[in-house]
Parts: sequence; structure tokens; C-alpha cells
Amino acid sequence: MPLQLVENASLKPYNSFGVDARAAFLARVASDEQLAELESLPAVAGLPRLILGGGSNLLFTGDVEGVVVKIEIPGLAELEPSDTHWRIEVGAGENWHATVERLLALDRPGLENLALIPGQAGAAPIQNIGAYGIELAERFESLRAWDVSQRRVVQMSLADCNFGYRDSVFKHALAGARVITGVTLALPRQWQPVTSYVDVASELKARALTRPTARDIFDAVVAIRCRKLPDPVLIGNAGSFFKNPVVAREKLNELLQHFPSLVSYPMPGGRFKLAAGWLIDAAGLKGATRGRAGVYEKQALVLVNRGGATGREILALAREVQEKVAAKFGVLLEPEPVIV
Repeated sequence: MPLQLVENASLKPYNSFGVDARAAFLARVASDEQLAELESLPAVAGLPRLILGGGSNLLFTGDVEGVVVKIEIPGLAELEPSDTHWRIEVGAGENWHATVERLLALDRPGLENLALIPGQAGAAPIQNIGAYGIELAERFESLRAWDVSQRRVVQMSLADCNFGYRDSVFKHALAGARVITGVTLALPRQWQPVTSYVDVASELKARALTRPTARDIFDAVVAIRCRKLPDPVLIGNAGSFFKNPVVAREKLNELLQHFPSLVSYPMPGGRFKLAAGWLIDAAGLKGATRGRAGVYEKQALVLVNRGGATGREILALAREVQEKVAAKFGVLLEPEPVIV
């Protein structure tokens, strides 16, 4: 299949906010070789690149004067297992949730807590996606990437990726320098359920499941997320718009004196993660509407396109949320999506 290159392409179908923006060029890449081919095309020589996966973790605030590279690399294959882990290689263009469900069907559990996270497998390491007690870093072995300057494919280990909370080397030193084309997962052969999060434990209790299977946890997580998060097909959104802020114990104690119902979770190193949705709700913004953009009524962590909103309208609302939360709690909320 040849590389597909389209001029003056609409990006509306390729972002879950449903924002109407255009790209000078859109390249749809289905293999490592096509990334190399793209570099040799005179029409796009020297133009800036924007790598696009599922479009579920970005906000377009205007047109893109360059090349949007849409990664559509397929594939799912089981590699030789280690003594402790099943090893699964996934193409960067594979839908993340569909991959989680497919692996469960193949009796390869371990990702069930990460069910229904939008986007593609190739974006998962960039964000070090996580939910309900599991982060990608805990199920990651290595990845394959195209090195832009060297124009060759390289391999990267767990240590190379420098994962942190919703963070990785791809947001810092390697931002724009490498394009992820495949991810190798390491799933424990001796599976153990992770049910420590209150929402998951409560859902399992409501279902009278005292010894849940991986599929039970998958179903519980899907049910929880469906209740909290809007379907992007029905209402434009990028899921959680803000990261849960992390604070020192001293700051947490200070906040608890004034806001005793504040929701927090302990983290390694004596720090605490605050529930950003709780902060936004307590700041009086849950369900707020500004023009055609809004804060979702069922989950304050989600900003939505109520119909025809521009990226700039959504960004203006995000900044209002940041300002009001900072004024009330002295805590800065950091956006999760990439803002273009």
C-alpha cells in the first residue's frame, strides 16, 4: 500500500474534540518504511511534522502549517515469553481499548484496569497512560521508534523511556525526535487482580464479586468510565483534560484543614495525588458552559465541545478552570492533552 499524502486536509475526523482545523498536508502512514518514504518526498521537504495517533489527546487551536503524520501501523503478535511474562508486540496504530479486549480474549490479562482509555497503542508510552491502580510502565518492555534525525528505526527499553506520572522522555528530550511505531508489552504470567481503587472495589462489591477475574475487572472499569465520561462520538471531548496534581504532605495537610472532604491518594516518596475533578467541582465549575464549550456535568475533569466550539474557545475555558482552582486551592492544574 503506497503512502497517502493529502493537501489541505480536514482534521475534524481525526480529533476526538471534533474541532474543525486543517493541515497543509496529511500523511497516512501504515509502516516503518512509509515513514522513510515520507522523508524523501520533495513536496514536504523541510516542513514541520505533527505526529497524530487517535487524536484523543490533543486540542487544535488553529490550522497546522506543516505535515500531520497520521500513524496507522497495524499488528498484534505474541513473541517468545520470558519465565515471568507474556510478551506482546502491538503496532502503534492499533486502538488501545480494542487491544486490551483482544488480549483478554486470548487469555493474556494484565491491562484490564486500562480499559476504555481512548487513543492508539503508540500514544500510550508518550503519556504513560494509567488508570485505577495501573500504569503502562508496569506492563511495558520496550518499543520501536523512527529516529527523525538519523532516519532509521531504533529500539528503546523501559529505562530509556524515563516514565513518570503521565510523563515520559517523549514529552521532553525526545519530543518530536522519535516517532513510536510499535510497543512490546510484558504481561505477568502469574496474574493478580488490582482492585485497590475505591471506584473499582465499589463496583465489584455491587456486583457481588469477591474473587474477580480479569474480565470482571475489565467490565467494572468499562462501566465506571461509561458513567463518568461522555462518548466522543456523541459529544466532543478528550477524556480527562487535566492531570491530577501531586503535592507534598504539608500542602495536603494545609488543604485538609480547610477542605476536609478533599479526595487524595498516597504516592511513593511521601507525596499525594489530588483528585482534579473534585477540585474543579468544588470551585463551582462542574456543568459550566462558556459559549459552545463546557465542563461535563457528570465529571468535572472533562471539557466538552457542546457543538461547533473552536479549539480556542475550549482553551479559554481550560484557562478559566486553572485560574479558579489556583485561586481557591493554591494548586495549578496541568492539561493532559497536547495543545496545538
